[in-house]
Amino acid sequence: MEHRRPTVQNEFADSPLSVVDLVVQSGPLAKGVLLILLIFSMISWAIILQKWVVFRTARKEDGRFLANFSKTQSLTNIYNSARDQLYSPVSRVFLTGYRELYLFQEMAKKELNQRESSLRAKEPGISETDLKGISLALNKAINKEIERLSHRLDFLATTGSTTPFIGLFGTVWGIMHSFRSIGIKGTASIGGVAPGIAEALIATAAGLAAAIPAVIFYNYYNDKIRLFTSTMDDFSHDFLYLAEKNFTVKKPEPQSIDFS
Repeated sequence: MEHRRPTVQNEFADSPLSVVDLVVQSGPLAKGVLLILLIFSMISWAIILQKWVVFRTARKEDGRFLANFSKTQSLTNIYNSARDQLYSPVSRVFLTGYRELYLFQEMAKKELNQRESSLRAKEPGISETDLKGISLALNKAINKEIERLSHRLDFLATTGSTTPFIGLFGTVWGIMHSFRSIGIKGTASIGGVAPGIAEALIATAAGLAAAIPAVIFYNYYNDKIRLFTSTMDDFSHDFLYLAEKNFTVKKPEPQSIDFS
């Protein structure tokens, strides 16, 4: 009876290799690489989902606040509604501007009570210098909101730039292990090399699986932050115009002195 040599297909059919089997049978270093990549991926997805909820809520609250701001004439009513919107960056910027405006208004009233100035007795308000202070406070509030929106996004950037190299390290190690097995066994059959190569490719795939979503959402959220920043800048200009129009007091023009 003729003896038939088993083909490569028969060898793999006798001992099929699944992804789980390859992970379980991999060495300690390969398992450590996969564990690190899993941790990176889990933290990245937690940040992605958390930012998705925050950005979506902030966008909706910004729309409601801006609609209320354009319709309501009373700053006090706008202030009361803005305090209830916890995620809106524009509301937070408005609260800062309102507090600064109220502070300068109170200082102006106190100054009037002390000096009894006939010029400003009928028209208490803030000066142009106070308006510059409000502008500075608004800029600081905008920068603070940008920092708050960008919080933890640097981890996504780190994941996108680091995990492919971690996976590549696992790949190189798996290939080295495969060649080492070839040298020990003295054979270069696919059946002997395939487990090590498959183990190496799993590390590569895991690194890319962790990096690709991190890069995509990092760029996506940065684009959203630019839109939020543009909205806050536009609103700060509107608020300063409103404050200058309704609350500032222009300095009196100096009178000319006749020396003749």
